[in-house]
Amino acid sequence: MSTPHHILLVEDDAKLGKEIKTLLEEKEFQVTWFTSGSEAQWIDVEKFSLAILDLMLPGAHGFDLLKTYRKTSEIPIIILTARQDSFDKLRGFELGGDDYMTKPFWPEELVVRVQARLRRPNLSNDEHNLYAGPITLNTETRQVTLNQSPLDLTRVEFDILHELVRRKNMAVTRRQLVERALPEETEGGERTLDVHISRIRKKLGESSDILATVWGIGYKFTDA
Repeated sequence: MSTPHHILLVEDDAKLGKEIKTLLEEKEFQVTWFTSGSEAQWIDVEKFSLAILDLMLPGAHGFDLLKTYRKTSEIPIIILTARQDSFDKLRGFELGGDDYMTKPFWPEELVVRVQARLRRPNLSNDEHNLYAGPITLNTETRQVTLNQSPLDLTRVEFDILHELVRRKNMAVTRRQLVERALPEETEGGERTLDVHISRIRKKLGESSDILATVWGIGYKFTDA
């Protein structure tokens, strides 16, 4: 019998939190629920398979928790917020969020998103290999293959592709790619990033459509 996925839930709304926890447990997930940011700030997030994180929390803001969690873990994180402001959505993606739901929402939809996210993890069973469609990327040797043939990439192109492949099927903002993949001394910022993206697409050839533009946000790498 397989071990159930352990879900971290950080939600201060007692009614909503209880409903989410009950629905997840009905689907045989194990759930640990915190009602304040201060309670959840220093936990070992690596013990969990996925986190559901509200933004407006007593004790510590959800963005602060997200930044803390991303220092040590790449587990999927679904953000919840009552604000309609698109800034929250962009900031959440920049800090490493994987999905986003605006309140009010049907808790049943959240459970479906949790199930879907856990069916397609970012990492393969190989310790150093990441897979996305025809791409295999080895984080130890820094080698990339396309349809099992070597793909010749510069250091910066590899770093950009690595950021996209490890978060495949999720939008990565242009700002996040600039901060994580481009050298600090690089001039031009997002304009320079766009040039590198164009070069990567040319090297992908007929498979270039797997590197998609997400208008208003950035880019994503798909499994197509």
